[in-house]
Parts: sequence; structure tokens; C-alpha cells
Amino acid sequence: MKISVLGCGRWGSFIAWYLSRRGNDVYSWGPEDSDSYKILKETGKNDYVTLDKNITLTCDLKEAVERAELIVISISSQGLRGFMKKVTAFDVSDKIFVLCMKGIETGTGKRLSEIMVESGISPQKIAVWVGPGHIQSFVQGVPNCMVIDSANEALKRELVHSFKSDLIRFYYGNDLIGTEIGAAAKNVMGIAAGILDVICVPLKGPLMSRGAREVARLIKAMGGNELSAYGLAHLGDYETTLFSQYSHNRMYGEMLARGQRFEKLAEGVATSEAMRYLGQKYHVDLPITEAVYNVCYGKGDDEKRCREEIDKLFSRSTKDEMYE
Repeated sequence: MKISVLGCGRWGSFIAWYLSRRGNDVYSWGPEDSDSYKILKETGKNDYVTLDKNITLTCDLKEAVERAELIVISISSQGLRGFMKKVTAFDVSDKIFVLCMKGIETGTGKRLSEIMVESGISPQKIAVWVGPGHIQSFVQGVPNCMVIDSANEALKRELVHSFKSDLIRFYYGNDLIGTEIGAAAKNVMGIAAGILDVICVPLKGPLMSRGAREVARLIKAMGGNELSAYGLAHLGDYETTLFSQYSHNRMYGEMLARGQRFEKLAEGVATSEAMRYLGQKYHVDLPITEAVYNVCYGKGDDEKRCREEIDKLFSRSTKDEMYE
């Protein structure tokens, strides 16, 4: 299959590497002026993977889009809407799109597949690929499980069949709302975990339980299946995000609690803002999300603000564990 992976950063470069090893004809695209592209162009590798010689690296978006049967997008989630304006300048009427990214648009609360539809792509030609796993582990041959979801049942099954391997066991998703919201929300919980690593480590267990329950309430209010919060896209990804040394979101939270700045992309920051918006829109109580938003966007002493937010969570009124 002719596949173009748009975005050659950490995850995009791995996807290109993985799909090439599955026997596909793969192009890896990145903007010419980006550091990610420059490094791959000059060295053929980055901190995560070495591109196979049969992967074509290009900065020509027109070439990458037009030659592909299937287009994988792996960029910062907040840039998707603007990026799709560039992609749809070409004829994409016969293309399949797979989103390998996790986020919710700030200001609108739109899921990424909704942005694709608003960009003119048919829901029947869109799939999302999410779930646990860090590139550093995958390239060492450590397997994991992931999920592919789509409004198109046949497409979902075709992609799982094409992409599965001994390295990644795929499951069919059956709740696109829950899959997308859950995948994005776990990054917010990752920031909370990083803060707890500095301030009060033993609370990670309660974070896992209460965090998943919080996300379940939001998914249900949005029309999805609340059980999706306990699947691979959200709870299944907790080990990767809440405990791993490789997690950008966990590291962002840890450094924030220490009064330091994490310079790499942590999608959970913007996602906390978007989830807060959704919580207000659907009248859903999201206390952990609210706390993460407050520490990410508040002013003053970072460590003090983190401790204050934890104190506020503990001083909330007593509720039934599974309250709606």
C-alpha cells in the first residue's frame, strides 16, 4: 500500500518506520524548515529510529499527498485545522486518513475527527489509531496493544488486519467519541501524575481511579460509552503516561512542580483547557482536569500552586464513589 506519513517528529517517524516494515511503500513528510525534518535529512535518523532506506523522506507536501492511497497524520493536535487547509488544497477525494495523534481543539472542544469532517473529509474515510506504547520500547522489540476506531466498520477492520504484527496487537474500537476523548484526556492525567511524583507519590493509585471516572462522566455526557474510559485509549494508556520516564506530559508536570520549564510538546496542557471547556458545556464535574488547568495556566509560584490545587481536591465535599 502507498502510505504517506505527514509529520516526522517523534511519533510520526516511528509510524513511518513501523509501516515500512509491514511491507508498505512509505513516504515520510515534514516541513523543510523544521528541526525534525532537517535532522532526518542530514543523518537518516533521530533520537528514536533510523529510517529504513526504502522510506522516502520529503518536504514536498503535494507529492506526499497525491501519491498516497492512505495518509497518516501525526502532528501537534492544535495545528490540525490549519494543516488540513494545506492538505485539502490537493485532491484528496479518494484518500483514507488515519489520525495518529491525541488532543481536543481549544476554543471549540472539537474532537480531531470532527475537525477532519469540517475540513471536507468524509467520516467514512477517517480512522484514529491510539493507545499505549512508547517508541523507545517498541524499537527495542517490546510489544504492546493499541486500538483503531472509525465510523466506518469495514475500514476499521481493514486497517487492523493490515497494520497488526507481533509488535502491536490491535483491537477494534467501537466508540469513536470515547476513544478520542479518552486518548486526549490521558495526557491531562499524565501532567497530574508528574506533579504527584514530586509532591505526594502515593496518590497515583487514586489518580488512576478518579481520573478514569472523571473522563467516563464526560464521555457519557457527550454521547459516548462511558466504559470506553476504561479501555486501551484511556486507562490502558495510563502506565505509559503516568509512570514512564519517556512521557512528555508526566515530565511536564514533574518539572512544573519543581518550578522548572519543560521545553518539549506536552499535549495535555492545551487539552486541559479544551476539556475544561467541554466540562462547562456539558455540565460535567471534572475536578482533576480543573486542577491541571489551574496549575498550567495560573500565575505565581508553580510549586505553591500545585500544592494548593491538591489541597483543594482533598477539601471537596464527600461524594459517592461512582457519582454521576
